[in-house]
Amino acid sequence: MARKPPRDASASFSPPPAPQREARRARAELSFDNQALLVPLFGQFDANLVQIENRLGVYIGARGGAVHIEGAEEEVARARDVLRTMYDRLAQGQDLDSGAVEALIAMSVEPTLEGIITGRHDAPPVMIRTRRKTIVPRSPGQIPYMMQLAREDIIFALGPAGTGKTYLAVAQAVSQLVTGSVQRLILSRPAVEAGERLGFLPGDMKEKVDPYLRPLYDALYDCMPPEQVERRLASGEIEIAPIAFMRGRTLAESFIILDEAQNTTREQMKMFLTRFGQNSRMVVCGDPRQVDIPGGDRMSGLADAVERLEGVQGIAVSRFTAKDVVRHPIVGRIVEAYEGSAQEAPDG
Repeated sequence: MARKPPRDASASFSPPPAPQREARRARAELSFDNQALLVPLFGQFDANLVQIENRLGVYIGARGGAVHIEGAEEEVARARDVLRTMYDRLAQGQDLDSGAVEALIAMSVEPTLEGIITGRHDAPPVMIRTRRKTIVPRSPGQIPYMMQLAREDIIFALGPAGTGKTYLAVAQAVSQLVTGSVQRLILSRPAVEAGERLGFLPGDMKEKVDPYLRPLYDALYDCMPPEQVERRLASGEIEIAPIAFMRGRTLAESFIILDEAQNTTREQMKMFLTRFGQNSRMVVCGDPRQVDIPGGDRMSGLADAVERLEGVQGIAVSRFTAKDVVRHPIVGRIVEAYEGSAQEAPDG
């Protein structure tokens, strides 16, 4: 029988790694009183419940107004909070679609989700009320942004498309216009082609610039009945114009929004910011990664302004990432893929 070699006393003893413990299993029970809300809560053919199950890896069973959830402890808690918030939204008369459900699932990792959206636990609800809908945060990044929209003088909103930067700004502007806290809503955008040459467009000046401003019109019509939009456009209460039309003006008692601000030059941005007047609010939206300024060697006015003004009293900056994209989930994954490619690309 071979002898065992003596143990080297100088060698440290490391016990074999313990097997990873499985996540603790849990079960939660929920009951909903208003039977009329169960169909939109569960979705057609229980589509909303299936969406939550697939995203959080839980099992959800429903019978009558009772729902039970089984799975890992943390995911069960998230699914419970999502379902509660969905029910509260429906009870308040708000819409609930697959995009809203997806947003709530994404936000459920935030400890403030329930308090911020429903007003529980002594937290004030964050929402924007317009004539057509009540808008609540749909991503973690939208929560501080919506707070800034309600209190700051000038807000820079930076991030990729689909994060709600411009839409939420238009919604806040419409809300303040309707309540009378501002007298005018001014929407502007630089008329720069996104990597294309559109040539000489036919029509008058309005017809020439309208294609560039279409996203602003879309957000406006989504927040206000069409007849009101047309009436306020005709009266001048709402003005939609390219940034060049802002020169020489002082915009008082107004809510002013500049979209696609990454395509402004430094001179244009300085001109626009200095239009700010008494009792006004200004929101500057853009994606610093998507600069289409002709020539390619001119610094974006947006990047320059944020560099100079961040930290100045009365000026706030909100930064969004691909995680804040509130369109179809695949859009967020596309943004992440492109951003990753840009970071890995060699300088040159």
